[in-house]
Amino acid sequence: MSQSRHVPVMLQRCLDMLAPALTEPGAVVVDCTLGLGGHSEALLTRFPEARLVALDRDKEALRLSGERLAPFGDRATLVHAVYDDLPEVLDRLGIPRVQGVLFDLGVSSMQLDEADRGFAYAQDAPLDMRMDQTTGISAAEVLNTYPPGELVRILRAYGEEKQAKRIVSAVVREREKEPFSNSARLVELIRDSLPQAAKRTGGNPAKRTFQALRIEVNGELSVLERAIPAAVKALAVGGRIAVLSYHSLEDRLVKQVFAAGAATTAPPGLPVVPERYQPRLKLLTRGAELPTEEEVAENRRAAPARLRGAQRIREDAE
Repeated sequence: MSQSRHVPVMLQRCLDMLAPALTEPGAVVVDCTLGLGGHSEALLTRFPEARLVALDRDKEALRLSGERLAPFGDRATLVHAVYDDLPEVLDRLGIPRVQGVLFDLGVSSMQLDEADRGFAYAQDAPLDMRMDQTTGISAAEVLNTYPPGELVRILRAYGEEKQAKRIVSAVVREREKEPFSNSARLVELIRDSLPQAAKRTGGNPAKRTFQALRIEVNGELSVLERAIPAAVKALAVGGRIAVLSYHSLEDRLVKQVFAAGAATTAPPGLPVVPERYQPRLKLLTRGAELPTEEEVAENRRAAPARLRGAQRIREDAE
């Protein structure tokens, strides 16, 4: 597997956004989604005085990026952890506050490209989808054992799939004949159960169902709900956070946390707003920034990316 073809999304923009916080000697930057180490390598290269802490729940990703980041020696600390473990990880390393945090929430190229992980709907593979293959239940188990109502809820909530009921009826009918184990059978079933009009829009008709299963298997949204506030809390004053998300559910979550931090919490009508009610964050993006057309042409995985950034401007009120 060549690492050269994995192009980190919106790399330059992420580095520029974090730059003002990472120039001081001893600055610590956390890459919460190490993957193949593309963003991490660029951070260590561009900020030679900075130290990196990088997390990933995927042991194979840690092994590969460990090789890639080996030249940086002890400037890079790699940790096997899910990103909502950030407070515990920093505590263990004796790091009270950090200057920069980066999240790239896309499924790593490695996971999509390794056929046997079952993330991609374009090739037949076991329906696994666990980012950490040492723990948790697989996508096949979700499909074969969840009650129909729960499956409908997951497809609607996490896949924004309008045809959830039709797909789930077909799944339930088919799993009684034989449990699901491979992705090709699921893709075919989805194709067969959708009305013609639904097949004509938005790429592969299985995309939304696969996204929903992946989010459920890895608990992605509940992890993110804990992780983003924890990351903001870990920032020193002046520290910056950049988050790349790839679907509206993630982006909405990030937007809500940033907006809450950037708002005053004062009761209305105060002539002067006391310090403890002042905003904690300053937004660094107007809305979400999108990748350029050139970048999307070069790297189609960048197409759905949305970047939001914020800077810590005050301590939390006691």
